[in-house]
Amino acid sequence: MGKSKKKRAKTSSNDIDNTSVYDVLNCDDIMHEILLRVPPSTLSKLIIVSKRWLSVVCSSSFRRRHLAQWGQDFRHLGFFVCNFLYLGRPRNGVCRPSWEPALPFLSTCKEGDDFMRAGILKKLGYFIDSCNGIILSGVHPKIYYVYDTMAKQRYQLPEPQQFYKTLCMALIVEEYLEGDICYKVIRAKCESKLKERNTVSIETYSSKTGKWKQSTLMCLTSFALVPRNVGMVVGGVVHWLAIWGKLAIYDPRLGDRHVALVRLPTGVLSQEHEESVLGESSDGLLQYGQSNNLGLEIWILEKELGDGPSTYCNCTHLKYKWILRWRLNFKAIWKQIPTFSLYFKETQILSFLPQNSTSVFIRVGWNIFLCDLETKTAEVVNYQGRGASISWESSKVVPYFLPAWPHSSSVSVQNGK
Repeated sequence: MGKSKKKRAKTSSNDIDNTSVYDVLNCDDIMHEILLRVPPSTLSKLIIVSKRWLSVVCSSSFRRRHLAQWGQDFRHLGFFVCNFLYLGRPRNGVCRPSWEPALPFLSTCKEGDDFMRAGILKKLGYFIDSCNGIILSGVHPKIYYVYDTMAKQRYQLPEPQQFYKTLCMALIVEEYLEGDICYKVIRAKCESKLKERNTVSIETYSSKTGKWKQSTLMCLTSFALVPRNVGMVVGGVVHWLAIWGKLAIYDPRLGDRHVALVRLPTGVLSQEHEESVLGESSDGLLQYGQSNNLGLEIWILEKELGDGPSTYCNCTHLKYKWILRWRLNFKAIWKQIPTFSLYFKETQILSFLPQNSTSVFIRVGWNIFLCDLETKTAEVVNYQGRGASISWESSKVVPYFLPAWPHSSSVSVQNGK
């Protein structure tokens, strides 16, 4: 009898422990707290445990908290090639040869190969911009597409109301809502004749309304945007390169439609730089890179409040200053790679990586390198594509990244969102 009672007591204790574990794992709040402590590399493996775990991880509330704690990781699929000769061309302009795809893609991995073979690239027109897996493409000035790579959904935007012969654009992808993606597409008119004017006409498409809305942006001084320029969006704020060595800053979340102008940084390369790119730093700031045949410089745009009482105020009420973060002589890299030491004079900065302050893509001829600014080293990026046949003088080569975040099939582009 004594042994029987002990056995029943032991069994009862195990049942309580199992029940407690079961209750814990079935409590969403507790599961949230447990999974928040899991790094991104491990989190992607846990979603196969159950549909419930997948649901928790893919929820917008969990995603926001996890990204705030760990930051966003990205995976590189390849490079898009955008040939400016075919963008907004007149009817008698340069025609794209039949052998050249409208949207060339240089794959760097198996996932990139699969993406290229899927056939969707033939349905998107020319590449314009991308953000968080969303691709903006089309044919100026009327046909535009938004493609969600994660959900494999394409949406054609309605035709814009305004005709802009020369323009620049911006793509804003906002926070994920439950099951939806919100985005805005901005078309800004570029004046072909440089006149003294302090306004610019824009047209904004919102996935929330499904319509284009025309408006006019104002600036305290005269300015003009650089044609065929794609705005860099950092924290919801659009940054366009402007003529006369300036940067135009526009916050579409505000109703006053004012543009702030900031002069680009003055450095060793400022008077003779050949390439310039914009990106987002790892600490959420705008970064500006410029290069010539000798080297490159990376600057960060810091901002502080002026007289405004709130951080969410008109961008013209902010004070801006450039901070030099990196300066690199290309000789320091190529002396480590004798094969390319004779060709370093062709080197130029190509692009930043998303939310990255220590690495950039650079180009030597038709070779692309990933350069580590801290160690002053570079490694070649192997890609499948047109290689030496790319017209680098008339093309822009843009890296394409996807967020390294588990994706539920229920998240898709619906009703143009």
